[in-house]
Amino acid sequence: MTERTYSLNVNNEEGRIDKVITERFSSFTRTQIQSLLKEKKVTVNGQIVKANYKVQAGDQIVMTVQEKEIVSIQAEAMPLHIVYEDDQLAVIYKESGMVVHPSKGHLSGTLVNGLLHHFKNLSDGTGEFRPGIVHRIDKDTSGLLVIAKTNEAHEHLAQQFLNHTTERVYTALVHGEVEHDEGRIDAPIGRMTNNRMKRTVTLEGRPAVTHFKRLELYHDFSLLELTLETGRTHQIRVHMTYINHPVVGDPMYGPAASVDKHGQYLHAGVLGFEHPTSGEWLRFEQPLPDYFVKKLEMLAETN
Repeated sequence: MTERTYSLNVNNEEGRIDKVITERFSSFTRTQIQSLLKEKKVTVNGQIVKANYKVQAGDQIVMTVQEKEIVSIQAEAMPLHIVYEDDQLAVIYKESGMVVHPSKGHLSGTLVNGLLHHFKNLSDGTGEFRPGIVHRIDKDTSGLLVIAKTNEAHEHLAQQFLNHTTERVYTALVHGEVEHDEGRIDAPIGRMTNNRMKRTVTLEGRPAVTHFKRLELYHDFSLLELTLETGRTHQIRVHMTYINHPVVGDPMYGPAASVDKHGQYLHAGVLGFEHPTSGEWLRFEQPLPDYFVKKLEMLAETN
């Protein structure tokens, strides 16, 4: 076991300390944070606090975590689609099928393995196996990711995601003909009690808001543009299933008959954020992958 220290400075966050920490560090569950608090492994401004402590602006939170030793990450040569790069960050287009960072069962072939080979400098990330990783998209979702090269850039970018000031626009092909031209889904998301890998809409979940706009109707299918007001794990996939329009090809939340080698037809095509040093607004777009376009062409022919 190795001991690792995590720290964060409270800016605009409000509420209980366990809630604030899990919002900033998505790799930890609220239960894990509560256990650390009971074990007196969390301090605020150098003082041990309880789980019901309400954070205040300016608080410095420090967590001490015992982490299991696992195989170190190896740098691997692989093609990377770099959309933009400077000395502070890079924007990468990730194809469907690639895991973002190593985890149990995925110690190689991930985006992080490729980043370590390609870039000399990466931020510490949100954990030992996530250098440079500010945010994630699912394995079978294609799209844009911003990678931090310095800890300062990472902190600035992570705060933007936390404050919901980034722009993230997705395109999804979903089952069924969506009735409304546009809509807003406001439904909290939490882990399923009987399957920790899956999420569901639950009153005990964390707030989650997705906006959608209908782009095209096909026979028994709809093409949607979706924007995220929050960024919960599997948010779009869970919300679309919740309104009975699951994403086509989703192996976890959709009908099994629609699953194919491409995974879910979900594409993170637009990413916008403020540059951490220049303050310039950067916005990037990536067109739909070829297999997605071909799927739409096939559906259009059957209309």
